Amino acid sequence: QVQLVESGGGLVQAGGSLRLSCTASGRTFSMYAMGWFRLAPGKEREFVAAINWSGGTTTYYADSVKGRFTISRDNARNTVYLQKNRLKPGATTVYYCAAAQGVRGIAVVISPYDYWGQGTQVTVPS
Repeated sequence: QVQLVESGGGLVQAGGSLRLSCTASGRTFSMYAMGWFRLAPGKEREFVAAINWSGGTTTYYADSVKGRFTISRDNARNTVYLQKNRLKPGATTVYYCAAAQGVRGIAVVISPYDYWGQGTQVTVPS
């Protein structure tokens, strides 16, 4: 069982930056592929970014965030990060991190993920 706790959300002005963190319990964090998803009002949960297990040498991004967001992991700290730059204004969005067991590559859809955090809210006002 893995527990994930996100942090780092908040209110940030358009064009600004924010770094989200997701810390996992347990001793086998490096064995999980990790991902970030987001949920905006009236929309379905959508993929944002993913990173492979172990060294995190492979990453993948949704087109909407490519070039602005960076996912990374620190296995010594059991933490995955999402650095968000050049933020765009929009509705308050909840960002979730997720862990996928047994996935050697990356996962860009919801179904492979076994564990989810409670979410952290990000607001970028117009």
